[in-house]
Amino acid sequence: MNYKKAVFPAGIVLLLMTLVGCNLPMSQAPTPFVFPTPNLTMTALFKPPVVIPPTVTTQPEVIATEVSQATTLPTQTQPAPTATQAPPTATSVPATATNTSIPTDRRQSPSAVAPFVSTAPTIDGDWGEWNNSKQYPANFVVWGASNWKDENDLGSSYQVAWDNNNLYLAVKVHDDHYVQGATGKDLYKGDSVELLLDTNVQGDFFSQALSGDDYQLGFSPGNPLGKNTEPIVWYPSSKAGKPSGVKLASVAGEGIWRLEAAIPWAVFGVSPANGLHLGFAVSVSDNDKSGENLQQSMVSSAPNRSLVDPTTWGDLTLTK
Repeated sequence: MNYKKAVFPAGIVLLLMTLVGCNLPMSQAPTPFVFPTPNLTMTALFKPPVVIPPTVTTQPEVIATEVSQATTLPTQTQPAPTATQAPPTATSVPATATNTSIPTDRRQSPSAVAPFVSTAPTIDGDWGEWNNSKQYPANFVVWGASNWKDENDLGSSYQVAWDNNNLYLAVKVHDDHYVQGATGKDLYKGDSVELLLDTNVQGDFFSQALSGDDYQLGFSPGNPLGKNTEPIVWYPSSKAGKPSGVKLASVAGEGIWRLEAAIPWAVFGVSPANGLHLGFAVSVSDNDKSGENLQQSMVSSAPNRSLVDPTTWGDLTLTK
């Protein structure tokens, strides 16, 4: 009996060999593949952005950046100005500034206004005729602070007015011990009043040096007080000496003394006018040592008054 060899395609043979070699029964279902649960990092990455909470590292980073920037700023090495030093102002601009840069405003020291008077006050030391003028303080200690006790030891206020002939000044001084034994150019070495006037403040607004248009006058209430009153011009030196035409009077009260002065505009070489702007300061010197000529302390209307620096003086404006 003859048999024929069966011939199978190669693909069927390969499938049969695979099934024979597998130990799993054909009826068992394959084990399902389980995906691992994503960790917190992956969850955060795949969640919608709106539910991602803000991190806490952003704020410290911003603060750290600001601190770093602050530490790069230069350290201020200059001390703060004291009461006797002039604070930084526009006076540091060179005096050669052009006319277009000259300001029309006032300096940093206090300003005063002098009203026009149609009837001149009687120069007798009495303030009864000064009802229409404002009273300004002059209590900044600018010299001899170690000798100054309080405003009863030395404190002052003043009033100022004008007409076409004179500049009028009235000063009230609280002084617990009146001493004035000096005269002439030395009268500041006793209880006395000083007037500083810059007659060309717009022309030399930035100049920190005295010039021929800057005036320093002194007034003695007398020795004894009320008698032998005396005016003096210290600066400009070309006009030093006793000024012509100045009228003075002083009176004493309990713990105070008062002084009135009428100073002709001719002393300053000024033609007065409404709106005239002048550099200005009123100061008072004190001596409490009887029998000695001393300037123990000084108070002023200008807190940083320096005689040789007109930019530390205040301002006066004439008004009608």
